[in-house]
Amino acid sequence: MTTAKDIMHTGATWIPAHETLDRAAQLMREHKVGALPISASGEKDRMIGILTDRDIVLGCVAMGHDPSKMTAGDLAQGTPRWIDSEAGVEMVLEEMQTHHIRRLPVVEDKMLIGMISEADLAQHLTAEQIAGWAEKVYARG
Repeated sequence: MTTAKDIMHTGATWIPAHETLDRAAQLMREHKVGALPISASGEKDRMIGILTDRDIVLGCVAMGHDPSKMTAGDLAQGTPRWIDSEAGVEMVLEEMQTHHIRRLPVVEDKMLIGMISEADLAQHLTAEQIAGWAEKVYARG
């Protein structure tokens, strides 16, 4: 059985809730990623959300806010979703489809060990699986 750990990319980087959005953008550039899990300040292993490059643009820049003054925590909303490293691909797809999310943190022994993105799915799934996933994730509610 193919698991979440098999298809994820490793090296997911946390951003503490108190860090500014300009620092978040720098980390995204350095690590060549479009999303960072947000950790509770002082608690690196407790995820309170995920910050995407799109969040920074729409939630800060487009609103006329200063990314050097807004923090990652300011944009953390909702309940963060994640998947256990041993979960099968079908569970990964179900979690992403059900919650209409494009990136999914992978956890092992309560620690973040990687992230699954659309690119990871494209590399590891069949065309049929990808089409079904995209149809559900991008469907309008």
